[in-house]
Amino acid sequence: MTAGLLDGWERHEYCYLTTVGRVTGRPHTIEIWFVAHEGRAWLLTEPDGRTDWVRNLRREPRVRLRGGDAEADAAAVVVELPPDAPIRRALAARYRHTDAGLDAWAAGALAVRVTPVG
Repeated sequence: MTAGLLDGWERHEYCYLTTVGRVTGRPHTIEIWFVAHEGRAWLLTEPDGRTDWVRNLRREPRVRLRGGDAEADAAAVVVELPPDAPIRRALAARYRHTDAGLDAWAAGALAVRVTPVG
């Protein structure tokens, strides 16, 4: 794992995740909310998992993760978490200033763990 990659990332509102397009094979980058925990980035998305980026990483879990000027190759995986998992609560709390209804959304969202490698 890339030691310390996520240190200080809390100062960034977003991270950027690049997946490989499952049809085109081209890079597909998204800007997304995240929470950093124990050297990994955690992302939440719609519960049905039908977003392009999730479908891409399910086909090819090797991704690129960027926050500010720091970036690294990473491995992404969908993870089952209980609705009251600390990661879910942390992400909702971090972005509550944008939407007061995030607690309910976060409790049912699909969780993705991104682990820097290298």
